[in-house]
Amino acid sequence: MSIKLKFLGGVRTVTGSSHLITAGKTEVLLDAGLFQGRRDEFYKVNTTFEYNPRAISALVLSHAHIDHCGNIPSLIKKGLRCKVYTTSATKDLAALMLEDSGKIQEEDIKYLNKINRRIGLPKREPLYTKKEASHATKIFRSISYNQKFCIAKNFCVTLVDAGHILGSAVTVLDIKDENRNIRLGYAVDLGRRNLPLLNDPVIPRNLDYLIMESTYGGRSHAPIEEAQSKLREAISRTLRRGGKVLIPSFTLERTQEVIYFLNELLKEKLIPAVPIYVDSPLATDITEIFEYHLDYLDEKIRNDIARGESPFGLLNLRFIREQTVSKALNADKRPMIIIAGSGMCESGRILHHLQNNIEDSRNMIIVVGYMARDTLGRRIVDREKFVRIFGVEYELNAEVVIINAMSGHADQKELLEFALGCRPLKRVFLVHGEDEESRVLFDALNAQGINAYLPQKNEEVLLE
Repeated sequence: MSIKLKFLGGVRTVTGSSHLITAGKTEVLLDAGLFQGRRDEFYKVNTTFEYNPRAISALVLSHAHIDHCGNIPSLIKKGLRCKVYTTSATKDLAALMLEDSGKIQEEDIKYLNKINRRIGLPKREPLYTKKEASHATKIFRSISYNQKFCIAKNFCVTLVDAGHILGSAVTVLDIKDENRNIRLGYAVDLGRRNLPLLNDPVIPRNLDYLIMESTYGGRSHAPIEEAQSKLREAISRTLRRGGKVLIPSFTLERTQEVIYFLNELLKEKLIPAVPIYVDSPLATDITEIFEYHLDYLDEKIRNDIARGESPFGLLNLRFIREQTVSKALNADKRPMIIIAGSGMCESGRILHHLQNNIEDSRNMIIVVGYMARDTLGRRIVDREKFVRIFGVEYELNAEVVIINAMSGHADQKELLEFALGCRPLKRVFLVHGEDEESRVLFDALNAQGINAYLPQKNEEVLLE
């Protein structure tokens, strides 16, 4: 019986992760991420499958980011009927993330159809609706870390902590093939050591093959402690001149990390106690899940919460759900800190705050996450003189500070150490990275005597 691995998405790019393993008549899917790109390409890629969803025996989900779980409702519409195996934290987080994804698609299609009616083009439908997304997690089944569980004929799975976001997992598959056992690891995305809130990534041993991310395969991160120091300096400088601090942030994990750092700075009285707003209903719901799933947090945070010192319970911290309250912040001229989505400034409430504050030189935009090419966030990072928001050009006068040390992805050194710890390793397949980053890591791995490989999308390889 041959065992084949097919690279369906998240290959030579950082979006839409999905990979298929076939052993005899059994097909197991690793992740079903949403490809994020321009509208027409978005619909084409996310509705075209190189396999029959009805034939999938099991789906293993690594974590709740949309580029890993976001296409599960589409697969269900196409006939997927198997169980989705993941951690209990990921199950709860994915429910929120998928519903939000469905809501965004409904709003986008409503806007598009309004334009199409004017120019005589046919009506379009969303990839899936919020209601369809809410039904998706009914097929989810929770697995604890370090529990070996048989999910299909010839396939057993063990999830270990990836240290990337709450509930994230490195997947280890033990696949039986006649008289041998092939051990495959899947580390996409992989976290870093010493991140706040989370435990360190666990390295699975004695793998035959490894599928590994390469997002920062050619870069080195500054120590995480530097993030807190830079955050203190940037905030203090802005508040002294009476400005507002805007922090575009991903609702899942990055927002909670920023709150943690602000809490630490306030406890040490290193920044003034100004109002802090988390302007995102989704981030508010996600933070509640963090407080519910305490077992997934590191020992320090668990002890703090047990003593009644939760980092999410600051006196000057307010979570905003109502849109009217969000808009009122733009008329409030007091110095303040506003954390809002989306992380790449492509949608969400951060756009309104940027629109109203980007031209004032007293204000500051603090970038705490990855900004992909062709996004408003990347244009802000590149400090373009003029940027377009809601179709209108604004002059970028606000100070821009970039804190790369807050990345939740392993850098080159950590990726190398992880791969070396997984040996013997017949081969490492590099995915989830822009081409330049992947190629640098490819060279670094081969220099260490590890057989690295850069697959193409829809390429199929034999695991021997």
